[in-house]
Amino acid sequence: RVIFSFPYRTRHYRHSTMKSLFPISLMALPVARGLASMPPLITCTTEQHLPLAKKAMTFIDDSPDPFHVVQTSADMLSAAGFQELDETVPYTGKLVPGGKYYFTRNKSTLVAFCVGEKYEPGNGFKVIGGHTDSPNLKVKPRSKRSSSGCTQIAVECYGGGLWHTWFDRDLGISGRVLVRNVDKIEQKLVKIDRPILRIPNLAIHLQTADERTAFTVNKEDHLSPILAMAAEKALSGEGEGESDEGDEKENKKEKKPKDGWTEFQEPLLLQLLAEELKCEIADIADFELNLFDIQKASIGGVHSEFIHSARLDNLASCFLAVQALMEHSQELADDEDISLIALFDHEEVGSSSAVGAGSPIMGEAVEQIASALNSGEGNADLYQSCLRRSFVLSVDQAHAVHPNYASKHEKGHQPKMNGGMVIKRNSNQRYATNGITGFLVRELAKKAGLPPVQEFVVRNDCACGSTIGPIISAATGIRAIDMGCPQLSMHSIRETMGACDMTNGLNLFKAYFKLFREVDDSVQQ
Repeated sequence: RVIFSFPYRTRHYRHSTMKSLFPISLMALPVARGLASMPPLITCTTEQHLPLAKKAMTFIDDSPDPFHVVQTSADMLSAAGFQELDETVPYTGKLVPGGKYYFTRNKSTLVAFCVGEKYEPGNGFKVIGGHTDSPNLKVKPRSKRSSSGCTQIAVECYGGGLWHTWFDRDLGISGRVLVRNVDKIEQKLVKIDRPILRIPNLAIHLQTADERTAFTVNKEDHLSPILAMAAEKALSGEGEGESDEGDEKENKKEKKPKDGWTEFQEPLLLQLLAEELKCEIADIADFELNLFDIQKASIGGVHSEFIHSARLDNLASCFLAVQALMEHSQELADDEDISLIALFDHEEVGSSSAVGAGSPIMGEAVEQIASALNSGEGNADLYQSCLRRSFVLSVDQAHAVHPNYASKHEKGHQPKMNGGMVIKRNSNQRYATNGITGFLVRELAKKAGLPPVQEFVVRNDCACGSTIGPIISAATGIRAIDMGCPQLSMHSIRETMGACDMTNGLNLFKAYFKLFREVDDSVQQ
């Protein structure tokens, strides 16, 4: 039997095939005999982690898509004194030791860096890489769709989401909109943070026994969200009894200008966007929009030890990278290297794009920055020396052991939430970690007095995912390691991680920026 402890009574449940439905409410707490034996709702050990966790939650709530992730990050960096660089202007003469800079590409990828005051040409780069995208539903190029008297939005699945978790959620819409302004096209970000869309489940009474047993989703037919009833008059009660066919004939009679784009968009969606952006519908030239769950991130667990949120994979890593770089930028007096973060788009779909980790961005940034700090001289010998002295922490969330599916983890490698950062390894090179890079990070944690890092390796009978570490390392030759904070429900619309791991991650990133050169120099090359 399994014993669960509740504040007012202890109940006993028989272990059965329902074990996957057991909630996670406590982290390895002893069984309580009564209310008096229950621990306080917030313990001294978790309370100290909450300010950082709540700051991270605000970052995630403000960033429902890659465009907003980059904008939120850029705002934080600008407030910390980082200077934005124009990629169309050479960097020579603009970069100096002790300087702090950033640039963006496509408004969905960001690179930021600070130069140590003791930097000399040929010194290395300490890189933290992450990604700004998450699995979601993106609005199709032609958004208009309707069925059975309902106005819907045509959407496309982006990445490998757990799509069944998108049903019965309050969905908003966000992204980038191109707006005409006289003779120019402006890029504007939009975030409609209210429940304008919903994907309803099919009632159990209308499902067959087989459908109830295996909840399968046809991604084309079942994931189209409802925006409104098909016609405004349906809401006002006018025209009752008219068929959809009649509405279609009436619409055909309307003469509207055609430009090859507007006529294929849902008018109600264009109206919403125009209202949010305070522009005319006719001024909207194009958009890149995605759906998101409007429920805010929250602190959970009886000890307030969990963070429940959308997009923890990988915005938790993005936030920690930005925060660590900002804090390190205040301590550059003894730094000999360049500390850099690179937050790429399109990791969830393979990174092969102009702004993904498979693009030239990483290599170009290292080469251009190194050259600019060497008076613009492209010394190939110095550049190769720079690459050999550089290192990449590829940070992407890791799989924590699931108490209801513990058998899915390899027995000797079961990372736990709030147990510290996780090194990810795979002998088939799905991750970039090797013996040396893994040792360097373990030694960093030890030297900084941090919790020992955890280890993850996939079972032999399971497929292994991958991330940006091998891609960057293969393209640049820079040593790399893959690691991340442990979490549950990866690629769900709502994920869970440990609140304390925000602090664990930030401390490790700061130790990396501060101590890496010393630790790396101690290892025989």
